[in-house]
Amino acid sequence: MAQQTPSGIVRSASTLSIVWGVSLIILGMVAVGSPMIAAVAVNAVIAWLIVLAGVVHLTVAFHTREAGSVIWRLLVGLAYVVFGIYLIAHPALGVASLTLLLASLFLLEGIFNIVLFFRAPSTLRSSWMLLDGIVTLLLGLLIYLQWPSSSAWAIGTLVGVSLIFSGVTRVMVSLAVRRAASSSASSSPTSLAA
Repeated sequence: MAQQTPSGIVRSASTLSIVWGVSLIILGMVAVGSPMIAAVAVNAVIAWLIVLAGVVHLTVAFHTREAGSVIWRLLVGLAYVVFGIYLIAHPALGVASLTLLLASLFLLEGIFNIVLFFRAPSTLRSSWMLLDGIVTLLLGLLIYLQWPSSSAWAIGTLVGVSLIFSGVTRVMVSLAVRRAASSSASSSPTSLAA
């Protein structure tokens, strides 16, 4: 079996990374095109993670020796499992709840970014920080004021946009690494001597 050169290894790894990036871009476009389906998928993932957390709590409860701690962990574990299963069984309610939570997080993040801009020393102030705070605050208000109808588009659209940006970033970084590796290989002493 022939040993691969370092540039060959980088090329192979960057190809896989580019394929992954393109897949993220395609998934993001699908999510933006069908935001409600994407929101239900996100809800399902979160619901199953909550169920898994409940199972972990229940497992830990059976390995705990103190009676009060066992009862508490059992109750918490059961609450997680029941809540997760409820979200799985009622995805529309889960999406609406997640949308309201998302709106609240955006409102808080926008307010904190605006406050941070005005509290930061003048040398550290960036108009981008203020713009980010204002846009995030307005997005939170938009989602909150249109809730629950914003549940149909908010989570799926934002997840889709995030996937697209992540995919484009992955592809660009992979191409940059590939270019750097090939230029490094072409300027190495062994390639100049050949």
